[in-house]
Amino acid sequence: MAPTEARPQPRRRADAERSIARIVAAARSSLSRDPDATVDEIALAAGVGRMTVYGHFRTRPELVEAALAEALRVGEETLSAVDLTGDPREALARLLASSWSLVSESSALLAAAEKVLPEGRVRELHGSAADRVEALLGRGQADGVFRTDLPMSWLVNVIQHVLHGAAEEVRAGRLAEHEVARVVTRTVLSMLTDRPAH
Repeated sequence: MAPTEARPQPRRRADAERSIARIVAAARSSLSRDPDATVDEIALAAGVGRMTVYGHFRTRPELVEAALAEALRVGEETLSAVDLTGDPREALARLLASSWSLVSESSALLAAAEKVLPEGRVRELHGSAADRVEALLGRGQADGVFRTDLPMSWLVNVIQHVLHGAAEEVRAGRLAEHEVARVVTRTVLSMLTDRPAH
């Protein structure tokens, strides 16, 4: 009876998974620096040929989506560990402090995604983060500490814009990193607790 031949498939699969992880990491890094980074530039950063990239990702938008999804997955691990119990204002301050640095890293990546992915897809990928903020705002409204006169979707979007604005200010050198948490928190809380004029 002939000896059983070794089956190379599991090893090939493991090699492919490592290759994909390396490409996605390179895409995430490259696109975070330059939203217009090309597939050739990403392949060079990953240490593979462009055909290897296209062997795993058929198009650049597909690669951009994978990079954004990975950044959001890592961000979700960080944000899910934030203590959101207790006073909604204090909980929101903790969430904002953890969120801004993640936004800072991913804002250029998000810009790349917004150029090539449908708007609905970008929103879908951001679903968990938005849901977390919305749930916290809803609890604050129920407790009477957050305003209820503006649409919830608007409040969530304004908070996201404030975070992205802070990241841009830091990159432009107009805001020191150690000041961001205080500035963002005071801006958002003043917006959420402001009473409408009569």
